[in-house]
Amino acid sequence: MLFYYNGMEKQFSNGKVLRLVTGDITKIPADAIVNAANSALAGGGGVDGAIHRAGGPSIMQELDEIRRTAGGCPTGSAVATGAGRLPARYVFHAVGPVYRDGKHGEPELLASCYRTALRMAEQRGLESISFPSISTGAYGYPVAEAARIALREVCAHLEKPGGSLRLVTFVLFSKADYEQYAEALEAVTGEDAIE
Repeated sequence: MLFYYNGMEKQFSNGKVLRLVTGDITKIPADAIVNAANSALAGGGGVDGAIHRAGGPSIMQELDEIRRTAGGCPTGSAVATGAGRLPARYVFHAVGPVYRDGKHGEPELLASCYRTALRMAEQRGLESISFPSISTGAYGYPVAEAARIALREVCAHLEKPGGSLRLVTFVLFSKADYEQYAEALEAVTGEDAIE
């Protein structure tokens, strides 16, 4: 079964891999899938809706419990649930910022989403994680800017020695988003990735 197409990857000297693909994040196996959630953890459209539809009701049941005890999730942070019927062990529900003009803390909040999800993966000893393009849909973050922030955080994490994560995959919804991420990867790493 074909899970993705348009693959590009960057291999780091420590053997860790960053991969860019176009496809459906709910069909690509990973230890954890990151969901672009809202701060109410109430489900929504886009990636959030697709993950809940594919994963089934158990994910929302866990989020209901988190809402009862914590009230939600602040922007820039994330919470974990099981993955239901998804090809993963966990879903990390990361809350990205709504883009206003880039001068209201949006870059730091977006970077924090990625750092938090990576830290959560390491705390659980996971080897693989898949990200969507957080905040670039309904939240309006320009894809080129969001891609540079996301890839800078992930590359910095993968370049560190140690840790359990071996593979980070960005699953992009459209060819246009994929191309923006491919350009950003080359800009962030200063070299061509392998296509």
